[in-house]
Amino acid sequence: MPGIVAYGAYVPRLRLQRSAVLQAHAWFSPALKSLAKGERSVANWDEDVITMATEAARDCAPPVLHSRIDTVLLASTTAPYADRQNAGIVKEALNLPDTVATADLGGSQRAGTSALIQALRSTGGGAEAVLCLAAERAKTRPASESELVNGDAAAAFVVGREDGIARFVGSHSVSIDFVDHFRSSGEAFDYTWESRWIRDEGYMKIAGNALKDALEKHSLSPAKVDRLVVAIPVKGVPEALARKAGIDPASVQDNLQATMGHSGPAHALVLLAHTLKSARPGEHIVVVSFGQGCDVLIFQVTDAILGHQHPVGVDGWLARRKPEDNYMKYLFFNGLLDLERGMRAELDQKQPLTALYRNRKAVLGLVGGRCRVTGTIQFPKSEISVAATSAQTGTQDDYPLADIPARILTYTADRLTYTPDPPNYYGMVAFEGGGRMLCEFADADESNVEVGTPVRMVLRIKASDEARHFTKYFWKAVPNV
Repeated sequence: MPGIVAYGAYVPRLRLQRSAVLQAHAWFSPALKSLAKGERSVANWDEDVITMATEAARDCAPPVLHSRIDTVLLASTTAPYADRQNAGIVKEALNLPDTVATADLGGSQRAGTSALIQALRSTGGGAEAVLCLAAERAKTRPASESELVNGDAAAAFVVGREDGIARFVGSHSVSIDFVDHFRSSGEAFDYTWESRWIRDEGYMKIAGNALKDALEKHSLSPAKVDRLVVAIPVKGVPEALARKAGIDPASVQDNLQATMGHSGPAHALVLLAHTLKSARPGEHIVVVSFGQGCDVLIFQVTDAILGHQHPVGVDGWLARRKPEDNYMKYLFFNGLLDLERGMRAELDQKQPLTALYRNRKAVLGLVGGRCRVTGTIQFPKSEISVAATSAQTGTQDDYPLADIPARILTYTADRLTYTPDPPNYYGMVAFEGGGRMLCEFADADESNVEVGTPVRMVLRIKASDEARHFTKYFWKAVPNV
């Protein structure tokens, strides 16, 4: 039977304090006070669906698993490109072979679970292993409930033909054009309908009936549901669905609303990844995802979970938090506020697409070179080695650097050059085993940047070509403290 082989997640470092949002809007909408407790995850200015999905994939699938992956699926309703395959960019970042198939899925808040169902079904049809990703960075209208409820995050699963750590028991889906909210092509924000109607007619009837039907379809007694994952952010609804299906409400898992927020089509997979980290052999996990219908997935945890090397996971990323109470910064990072950026921001960021194609391994995959003669490592790779002991050419093999630990050799905090989050930290990093690179730092501030500080390399937005709406990606160093 197909099953989950590995899992991972990613939650951005920044945590916008909901009280800061309320403080900004209380004069206009005091009713937001009911949603103003806790904090929500916020992507940095240089993060988006592609960068978050890449980090979740790296958390889930170390290079040792890459040889098995033959398909990459990416689910999102906020992916940056409408006609450039977003999953293909992630594939390049992971240095997967060009023979790997890629596909984007969207159009619904249950796109994440629908992608996972397709991944599981495809392994039964002959695929060796599928990397299923879901990520979301939704833009919300200021002073809306969604601004407080939503959160940015990503999740990743490798599914294979074997049971893995969680055997796939089965799924049940219903597709109904129940429009609780919508966003037309080209629009920035969702339009949401009346909340009580969504709860009573949508969640309780559509999702409630789908959950009951799924249990009956797969002959699973409600009493045998050990963990119920419900990706619905409305307080009390998951427990009400459990009671309607005859499931113990105590089995409902934390929906992370207080510490992260609701990550749209990625949320069901984020919650599943969070649940697997504490799951025990034999437990049945039921996942419910809602959006123009409902997906219900059932898994049974296997003994393999005991020996599984768990990733950083949701808990690990949540612990790596930086509280943020500057609401203006949040607005600017999300393109909701235009600030005077000065003349240094006027540089034309046009990307020569031919150069990007020819150098895609270096730019998107951080692949350097290692000399077969001297062992010298360099970035970028070139025909001529930098080794002082050899003048030969054509001796370098590909040498991926993204997953190799590094340390800061030098750094500068620059307030003259333009960056959306000044100052701009950059410097020289040295990789273990050899190789140096001059790069920008991400998630950096005076509290975590110092010579000798360990760093990990991450794919981030380098710059945006605002004239042609093209995003330039490159690797940055994040202080690993």
